Amino acid sequence: MSSPLLSLPGAVAPFTGVPDQGVPWHFGDPFAEQRAAARSVAVFDRSNRAVVAVGGEDRLTWLHSLTSQHFTALGEGAATEALILDVQGRVEHHFVVANVGGVAYLDTEPDRVADLVAYLTKMIFWSKVTVEDVTSSYAVLTVVGPSLVELFNKSNVELPPNPHTAQSFDGGVVRRATWPGQDAADLLVPRAELTRWWTRFTDAGARPAGSWAFEALRVESLHARLGVDTDEKTIPHEVNWVGEAVHLDKGCYRGQETVSKVHNVGRPPRRMLLLHLDGSREVQPETGDPVRAGDRVVGRVGSVAQHHELGPIALALVKRSVDPTQELLAGAEDRVVQANVDPDSIPPDTPGLGREAARNLGR
Repeated sequence: MSSPLLSLPGAVAPFTGVPDQGVPWHFGDPFAEQRAAARSVAVFDRSNRAVVAVGGEDRLTWLHSLTSQHFTALGEGAATEALILDVQGRVEHHFVVANVGGVAYLDTEPDRVADLVAYLTKMIFWSKVTVEDVTSSYAVLTVVGPSLVELFNKSNVELPPNPHTAQSFDGGVVRRATWPGQDAADLLVPRAELTRWWTRFTDAGARPAGSWAFEALRVESLHARLGVDTDEKTIPHEVNWVGEAVHLDKGCYRGQETVSKVHNVGRPPRRMLLLHLDGSREVQPETGDPVRAGDRVVGRVGSVAQHHELGPIALALVKRSVDPTQELLAGAEDRVVQANVDPDSIPPDTPGLGREAARNLGR
């Protein structure tokens, strides 16, 4: 469904091929919008996100058994992320969670919600749980910037005290976020009141911003997006979801064996890296294009963005064996550009508990 904010003055709709359809791509100056989010505060229309409400007294124990997250430890007013994996530990679903007022609200990619709801509904059995797609009732707004607290005070909305916390307000839910900036909050507002809440925040000083700016900040923050930065083989360790969306102190869920094995070995086959792209060409690689080291395909391009300070950048899944200091080529056909790995994006290996145990046996 298209956002009513597309009809606001200055709103520019996305062209075909942009992942976020139905919401403003920008409001005239996407680089200024990024700078506002980095230096003051900006509000983003993310109402294309899908929202699922999971209710019922068994909801937390039930979600605990199905997902990678420790839902039984998730108290009232808690926020987190979670995954549903297949039997081989590959990612099928990713969603952000707010547990408020007896309901766990899950927001996810719009093209995945039907499959997510179908799977969850199939798994209810005798549990006292309800699953409902409430996308037509709720819309997502995200506010980002160091002036976040000041903006919420001016808007007369109470902000949750810390990251990973959430609370209800005026018919909606506000969740303190950890990305795409250090200071961020997601709001689930009644969809019928989306324009009113947007105006409330912009009147209080937030700069209107579009998906172009949001995606650039997300890429900079090294936060993967399902179906863009992942493929059908992706496991959580490859895209920095262990710790944030995967709780390592729980078991008994589908795919858990792979999670535990890779964590103990400490070396997933690929890793998501930030690439700095050659900006001297007008063309840029696209999602799904290959990454090459010489003539050898060594990875896959995910999100591609234009950043206000870093220039053209991309997230890419690259084989772990590739030397990160090596110059790479990203793109296909006539859109191949030189690419270099940002050294700060290289994730450390986990301690490798299995390797350490094997070494100790030989002593």
